[in-house]
Amino acid sequence: MSKNLVIVESPAKAKTIKKYLGKDFEVLASYGHVRDLKPKEGAVDPDNDFAMKYQVIDKNSKHVDAIAKALKKADALYLATDPDREGEAISWHLLELLKNKKLIKDKTVGRVVFHEITKKAIREAVDNPRELAMELVNAQQARRALDYLVGFNLSPLLWKKIRRGLSAGRVQSPALRLIVEREEEIERFVAREYWSVEADVSSKGQNFSSKLIRFEGEKVEQFTIDNSERADQVESTLLSKAEGKLLVSKVVKKQRKRNPAAPFTTSTLQQEASRKLGFTAQRTMRTAQQLYEGIDIGGETVGLITYMRTDSVNLAAEAMAEVRDYIAQRYGSDNVPAEPRTFKTKSKNAQEAHEAIRPTSIERVPSALQGHLSKDQFRLYELIWKRTLACQMVHATLDTVAVDLSAGEENIFRANGSTIVHAGFMAVYQESVDDAKEKDDDNKLLPKLLEGEMVELIAIRPEQHFTEPPPRFSEASLVKTLEEYGIGRPSTYASIISTLQQREYVEMDKRRFIPTDVGRVVNKFLTNHFTQYVDYDFTAKLEDELDAVSRGEEEWVPLLRRFWRPFKDQVDDKEQSVSRKEVTQEEMDEACPQCGKPLAIRLGRRGRFIGCTAYPDCDYTRNLGDDKDTKNEPEVVEGKSCPECGSALVIREGRYGKFIGCSSYPDCKHIEPLEQPVDTGVTCPQCNKGTLMRRKSRRGKIFFSCSTYPECDYAVWNEPINEPCPDCGWPILTIKTTKRKGTEKVCPQKECGFAEPYDKEDAQSEEE
Repeated sequence: MSKNLVIVESPAKAKTIKKYLGKDFEVLASYGHVRDLKPKEGAVDPDNDFAMKYQVIDKNSKHVDAIAKALKKADALYLATDPDREGEAISWHLLELLKNKKLIKDKTVGRVVFHEITKKAIREAVDNPRELAMELVNAQQARRALDYLVGFNLSPLLWKKIRRGLSAGRVQSPALRLIVEREEEIERFVAREYWSVEADVSSKGQNFSSKLIRFEGEKVEQFTIDNSERADQVESTLLSKAEGKLLVSKVVKKQRKRNPAAPFTTSTLQQEASRKLGFTAQRTMRTAQQLYEGIDIGGETVGLITYMRTDSVNLAAEAMAEVRDYIAQRYGSDNVPAEPRTFKTKSKNAQEAHEAIRPTSIERVPSALQGHLSKDQFRLYELIWKRTLACQMVHATLDTVAVDLSAGEENIFRANGSTIVHAGFMAVYQESVDDAKEKDDDNKLLPKLLEGEMVELIAIRPEQHFTEPPPRFSEASLVKTLEEYGIGRPSTYASIISTLQQREYVEMDKRRFIPTDVGRVVNKFLTNHFTQYVDYDFTAKLEDELDAVSRGEEEWVPLLRRFWRPFKDQVDDKEQSVSRKEVTQEEMDEACPQCGKPLAIRLGRRGRFIGCTAYPDCDYTRNLGDDKDTKNEPEVVEGKSCPECGSALVIREGRYGKFIGCSSYPDCKHIEPLEQPVDTGVTCPQCNKGTLMRRKSRRGKIFFSCSTYPECDYAVWNEPINEPCPDCGWPILTIKTTKRKGTEKVCPQKECGFAEPYDKEDAQSEEE
């Protein structure tokens, strides 16, 4: 057995590092966290200095046993988990477990840290071990305790006041508030009409346009022209004054510099991957993890990027020198600035212990690695590579020109244009912007114009516009806003977004977040009754305090004490003082048309609706958004009649949602689903005749059953794929997603037990 035992988090990383360290080292994986709080009340004891009760995570107990067994035969233990709070905590938990097993006695124990998986970095880390940083461990424990205390006290309150199965989180709740408040802002928005006036002109055979900036001596603001009549008057006046020509009254030429963006942090990588590649935050981090842990690039397994959880925008001096040399060779020395570029973080609460995310070697050009990388790996690596390269290149130089064109002395149009004199970093990479509106002027080329010359007027065009509401959050803009407010840490953004979706507090529409009815009610309850705890500044201040713990400037137990007592008192008070009706109903200033009692917006199983407060004595309801004069007449299904009695079919709504039923009910009880089954194209493995159809149960749950039913009754809950089980040979596999194991391909035969990780996005990419 090897004399030295090295523990990392993932098997992929273990495999890469083992190759670098040689036969005297055994490298095993912990497979992430080895211990967690007991999943029941009392796992954090506020009355006993917040003592935390841990237990081994079931799925990782076998890995802990393997580590314990290997340690018995080793002389030294090197804890080489990730270089952040979570990694430090994993090392501490593992060490505590091994101490409890009395396996540490007479062993050398060292904590080794590296930010890239290259031979040099690994050897240097092993040669220079340190002790565990307990301040980082304590910061992680404090965060875990806070999240536990909030979740285990607020979530049951939500069950009592709204419905079972809901959850509230210390960081997830302010994020939900951001999404709901943006939606409410959009709903309150009232569009305003405004007009712009443009002149199409021609000079030296080239047509271009200009925008009216002054009219009759007054500056033209956004709402100066706010109706069609005024726009027509302005157009008529300008045409009269111009008489077919405009005078070039002023030409201003300037040279402008544009600097490159900083290298990637966790947050900016998630934002750019969302904008440029369409990746979710989870997909970005999963792919980055693969690039960091090591890829076989043809006989050599190497980590291609540095550690991907970082707030730093700094690059190591050695890396900057390599990048600058590469730029000089590839793009010429005129593209290398005189001094290496340095950047300052804009992130609140930035932890800058690491480098920015960069390639481990700029010499590994993306195109040369393409054959060794998956589609996602290649695209993300190329993004990181280009951004790193661009950040050390010279600025871009642009010539800009602004031309004023006069129609009489008091009416001025302006045309803007620019040309790139020296592309600099723009030859490699340009950062994207959230919700950017196209600026036609940016790259418009204008003919050479001289003051005093006349240009031909082709037309004057009044253009109608309406103000637009602020856009809904995309993943990129939500991540950016969370970072600006200091809510959470960049490494938690993916899980925050995932939790909001899993709890069905938000939905995605065209890659934008929309709060669900349940999300709105939960947010309203938390905002009204736990205002402090969803306050953006309060959440950010708590992050500041956790950072202070990680730096050893503050103790974690006093921090928890300050948080806990006021929070618990508020939970206890709201449990008694707030009724369920207050939370789930919002009284309206409108009387029920049936009984005259007040109406209220209520939360039901299928979302919010308007109902009478006198229920169950009065059963009046209508959909939220319907006019009060709307009659609740069922919608007739066009072109279809009841196959049993010939009457018209109508769309009805029952306790399990909408369905098609006979209009002659109760005399005829024919019903059929509103959504017709969708054919998956997967042959039924039981009868080999039909195909599996995607259907919806009475309770709205999706399942897949044979198209020949009732002749064949085969059915599965999980989505089937046309792929035989490699273990038992059953003709199909299914896609199963659980919180604990993520998405897997599993055999539907219970006695088989086959399961392996499955990336649906990758599979779809390959099909495309």
